[in-house]
Amino acid sequence: MVASFHPTAGRTYAAYGGVYVAMAVVWGWLVERIQPDRWDLIGAAVALVGMGIIAFGPR
Repeated sequence: MVASFHPTAGRTYAAYGGVYVAMAVVWGWLVERIQPDRWDLIGAAVALVGMGIIAFGPR
């Protein structure tokens, strides 16, 4: 609903989502001392790449 009020809101949510996923892995690693495995890192990287495609793709 909020995304319909502003034309760039969807890109903002994509950026927030990608950063949220990546920071959740970093938080677990640094604060909770949970060593991320390669699948955690790959998943965070995929989220950030997807965010970059949505947020910075040509319009």
